[in-house]
Amino acid sequence: MRRALLPALVVLAVTCPGAAAGPPDAGTTAGAAAATAPEPARSRALLALLRQDCGACHGMRLTGGLGPALTPEALRTKPQSALVATILSGRVGTAMPPWRPFLTEAEARWLVVQLLAGDLDAAR
Repeated sequence: MRRALLPALVVLAVTCPGAAAGPPDAGTTAGAAAATAPEPARSRALLALLRQDCGACHGMRLTGGLGPALTPEALRTKPQSALVATILSGRVGTAMPPWRPFLTEAEARWLVVQLLAGDLDAAR
């Protein structure tokens, strides 16, 4: 699995070199309704990460696999703050890794908004 992550991580590191330093907006409300869209290149990189890396476990159509479905219908009842926390911190005892080293809290929030809207072509 780590080998599959390498291409996306390289893209993320190149498009957002400060991401490895941790989220600059730590301490903000993770469930805030407004999610500021990243720059277009970063949006494309984040959506590619979602499709490729998340899709490796959640299914290429995000309808489930090793991990649960990430469709709007499946996520609708989940609090946004819990989804953001899962993305950033992972889930202990499962295959869900923490993405905090590669994503800011704002980027994780933006990804949650995209997933809930079913809008995975936002930056194409």
